[in-house]
Amino acid sequence: MDINSSTSADSSKTDLVFDELKAIETKINSCEGLPEDLKQKALQMLQRVNRMAKLGSYSSEFEILSKYVDVIVQIPWVKRTDDKLDIEFSKNVLETHHFGIIDVKERIVEYLSTMILNKKRGENAISKSPVILFVGLQGIGKTTISISIAEALQRKFVRIAMGGLGSVTELRGRSRVYPEAEPGQIVKAMIKAGVRNPVILLDEIDKTSGSEGLRFDFMAVLLEILDPAQNNAFRDQYLDFPLDLSEVMFVCSANYTNTISAALMDRMEVIKMSAYTDQEKIEIAKRYLFPGIVKNAGLNPEELTIDDTLWINVVRPFGFDAGIRTLQRTLEGVTRKVAREIVEGKSTAVHLTNENIKMYLPKY
Repeated sequence: MDINSSTSADSSKTDLVFDELKAIETKINSCEGLPEDLKQKALQMLQRVNRMAKLGSYSSEFEILSKYVDVIVQIPWVKRTDDKLDIEFSKNVLETHHFGIIDVKERIVEYLSTMILNKKRGENAISKSPVILFVGLQGIGKTTISISIAEALQRKFVRIAMGGLGSVTELRGRSRVYPEAEPGQIVKAMIKAGVRNPVILLDEIDKTSGSEGLRFDFMAVLLEILDPAQNNAFRDQYLDFPLDLSEVMFVCSANYTNTISAALMDRMEVIKMSAYTDQEKIEIAKRYLFPGIVKNAGLNPEELTIDDTLWINVVRPFGFDAGIRTLQRTLEGVTRKVAREIVEGKSTAVHLTNENIKMYLPKY
């Protein structure tokens, strides 16, 4: 064994580690808006790893530091979007994307009006407004109307699926002392948005956990996240540093409210979304769903047409459904069958009539 070669290899490896530590230091120092206290905390962690590297024992600490710095430098500490304070624009967005639900749209316009008024008068519009909670059955547009609110304000939009969370650590992070440590969904949503004032939808908060004890824990954390008196210093356990959520516009959705705590309900404005009527579904299908589904299937508009008298059969092939997801799947099934016929040369265009509609409706 060549001792000099071994020593040279160890030296090169150590030099590489120090180069990586310098790169981490550069990340810390160049991060825009990084709070000074957090910056000093990260630099102290860096110094400790630097000392350990000189002694030849640094691997686990280096990985922890590297991951932590990658997280904190991605958080949008100062970057934000400018709100579009135009109520006519907001009304137009809602009308363009949503047919019917007049009462719901009116409530949202009123809500946005108070936000705009407070903003123009120099107040924190978010802290002055309760959190919107959309309540209704699946498929009636709770998520899409939340997206429209973000579009109306020209804000970034992020959705967090609350029903898929198994513990509160997934929401507020896991401490760095654990090997599987990572930031929680709130921090991840902020990083994904890239700005400190996005619209974040907490989707299906009534489904956070089937366990009553865990549900109480979730409600307590949600209260901390949504309460303007507390969320200006939200503490993610991985970050272990106060994160200001006061500029975030939180919107919540739920199928039912019976599993939501009274303290949390007290801070929210409930907007109930009722089931669509058959006539509303027909208009939604014609105006919004059908053109996009035809295009996504690779069809031209003239290659698939539907007789006006048949829309009720398309809307309700198997009975009543509160939302429009079944309707969407039905239309997608029809377009796939037509696309196949055209590809196989069996048809050049299809017009659905009372005589042939059963051939194209999917059989679930």
